[in-house]
Amino acid sequence: MGGDAGGRLHTFRSLAANGALLRILAAYAVFVLTECAAWIAMLVFAYSRGGAAVAGFVAVVQLVPAAVLAPVMAAVADRRSPAAVLAGGYLVQAAAMAAAAAAVFAHVQLAAYACAVIYCAAQSTTRPAQAVLVPSVAATADQLTAVNVVVSWLESAGLVTSGLLAGILIALTGVGSVFVVCACLAVAAAAAVGTLRVVPLAPPGEDSPTVLADVAEGLRLAAGRPRLRVMLALLTAESVVAGALDLLFVILAIGVLRRSEAWAGYLNSAYGAGAVLAATASAVLIGRRLGAPILAAALLLSAVLAALGTGVGLAATVGLLAVAGAAAALLDVALRTLLQRSVPPQLMGRVFGVLEGLTMAGYALGALLVPLLVHLGGNRLALIGAAVVLPLAAVAGGRALFALDAAIPVPVVEIALLRSLPLFAELPAPTLEGLAAALTPVRVAAGVELIRQGEPGDAYYAIAAGEFDAVQDGHVLRHCGRGEGVGEIALLRSVPRTASVIASADSTVYRLDRDPFLTAVLGHAATQRLADRIADTRLATGTPPGGNETRELS
Repeated sequence: MGGDAGGRLHTFRSLAANGALLRILAAYAVFVLTECAAWIAMLVFAYSRGGAAVAGFVAVVQLVPAAVLAPVMAAVADRRSPAAVLAGGYLVQAAAMAAAAAAVFAHVQLAAYACAVIYCAAQSTTRPAQAVLVPSVAATADQLTAVNVVVSWLESAGLVTSGLLAGILIALTGVGSVFVVCACLAVAAAAAVGTLRVVPLAPPGEDSPTVLADVAEGLRLAAGRPRLRVMLALLTAESVVAGALDLLFVILAIGVLRRSEAWAGYLNSAYGAGAVLAATASAVLIGRRLGAPILAAALLLSAVLAALGTGVGLAATVGLLAVAGAAAALLDVALRTLLQRSVPPQLMGRVFGVLEGLTMAGYALGALLVPLLVHLGGNRLALIGAAVVLPLAAVAGGRALFALDAAIPVPVVEIALLRSLPLFAELPAPTLEGLAAALTPVRVAAGVELIRQGEPGDAYYAIAAGEFDAVQDGHVLRHCGRGEGVGEIALLRSVPRTASVIASADSTVYRLDRDPFLTAVLGHAATQRLADRIADTRLATGTPPGGNETRELS
């Protein structure tokens, strides 16, 4: 425990040394709060003025411009200062939220809805610009890792906190006050990043990336591959339910439970709490067939929604929503993991680009479905109708899903090998499985150099069978075999290979290329701390340290 606490302190110290990163994170913490709180408040306002139909329409018109702008803003951030794009986005959000507050207080509904479209479109600049900005101001890999950890914390906490913020403000002073507070917070966010100066990654005169060409290629891939069609259809169905839930929280609070508007925020927090708690449970999915877990999570989520439609009371509603959040989180992890298994790595970017567009379309469809069902049969029909979406998708694609799951090889051996390495032991389940899928087996004959001292490092090697000698300047440092790894120092420190690694018997290793290795190690705090200790000790002494941490070298 003491070592882990010391590692966390080291992570925070690395952040404290970089004022620019602290300002970016402070601004993002504010953004996470305002994004969800403003969304809840606008749906509450629309529902209280025009019922489910108006609230659904407002949700859709907010989503469409944001979906179109997101890929465009990522390209803009590459060719302009990402700090300027980020600060500009926060300022537009602040102005639009302030205008929305004025419109709400003046009871000018159309103006309020127009402002919602503007600030939602501006919110689509935040994550793409921040993704470009953070690596540009991070001074070390440790700082980049610390940012990844803190961003994850902020996202998880934001699911719960923003709902509470919206609920409390609505209860105390009304919907308009949510937009006032959000506008002030957005101004603070803009001020935090507005003075940062970062050189664009690409000069303004360069040709823009072919965003439309990439999207078209992704659509062709999805249309031409049955496996992709199945997975994208199921993920889109999941998004339809998620889009419906945003509006259903409002309907549950006001129309079913007969509570105040503030309860829309509180119910959202209960759902978010369940999703956060389920994050750790995703480890059970690693290395397993995913057809049954996907079906079970989908049916559990649907059963909870159907139960909510029967009117179970306040306490049971809060508890069931927590269960629904957990089921939705597990469903999302399982579906995306199966998609990753079924898509070649070189096509992943384009396929996930298509998925992002389909996700936004699913949200919009869910927001349209709810008011239609309310019109046809009332609030309870809307809940039951949302509950039917996933079972219908399972009936339509369940056989194909199980066939796909059975046809895709699960890298069980590779997962077991990575788990045996202390360096990777604490990685989360999806990351570990992704690394296992990226491994390439390499056979090495006795006497052959796997790694040569002084050469640049391009890969890490996990030893599956056989034996190797690590040799530095003609001296044997140590012998290593199965369950040990070599090659991490050159990757982590960007230095030439510090030792040669020579097979002393016919051996088999699994190669992990530089990019997936660094992405996994630098994106997980505990793994990064262990890797740093190994590399620092070995570079300082020139010889392997004792204990379990001696298993990676060169």
